Parts: sequence; structure tokens; C-alpha cells
Amino acid sequence: MTQPDQSHQSYEQGHERGRPGTATGRLPVWRMGLASGLVGILCCVGPTVLALLGIVSAGTAFSWATNLYGDFAWWFRLGGLAVLVLLVWVALRRRDQCGIAGLRHHRRRIAGVLAVAVATYLALYGLTTWLGTFA
Repeated sequence: MTQPDQSHQSYEQGHERGRPGTATGRLPVWRMGLASGLVGILCCVGPTVLALLGIVSAGTAFSWATNLYGDFAWWFRLGGLAVLVLLVWVALRRRDQCGIAGLRHHRRRIAGVLAVAVATYLALYGLTTWLGTFA
């Protein structure tokens, strides 16, 4: 009688319900960082995208972005931070590592997620500010 292949079993354990990397593997640093950085700067990106699609005029988008950034910037930043924390928590929970040991084990990748989020925020802030000069 032959024994089942061990590598096949670990593959099945790591890919339950068709989601790759659910139980083992690396944290999806880029996806989590980009998502949270985008939510953090959504106050400026949203009106900019609407203007680029031709839905609103550039002047209207500039006015909306200025108003949203001036009055609600910290709410959007806190929303981006909340998305970051939620995504890291979900990723660690899927790996059954949502305790302090899991945070210590993945600390470099979590720092990478934070770095990608901040870089995304700054890049989109710079882009929307530059596009605002044309309004």
C-alpha cells in the first residue's frame, strides 16, 4: 500500500476553499498596502477619477477634493489605517497566527505593508496635487 504524497497534503491545507495562501505562505504585502493607501487618499483620488472620466469638470473635482481634504482628511487617513489593520488581522487569522507570536513572526512583512501603504498615499497625493495644477 502506498502512502499519500506529503507535498500534496500541505498544498491542500494551504489552499482551502480555493484561496491561495490562506493557511500558510506570505502575507500579500502589495495588495494590502495598495488598498489601505488608496482608502487613505480617497478624498482626492475620487474626485480626480471622476474628472478624468469626464463625469465632472476639473474645477468641480478640484473644489470637491479641496473641501474633502481640508475638512475630512484625517477621517480618510483613519479609514486607511483601519483597512490596513483589518486586512492584516484577516490575513493573520487565516493563518491561525493572530496573536503576538504571529505579529512577531510576520513583523517585517507587516512593516512592508505599512511602507507600501504610506508610499501609495504619498504617490497618489503627489499625482492628485500635480493634476490639480491643471484645474
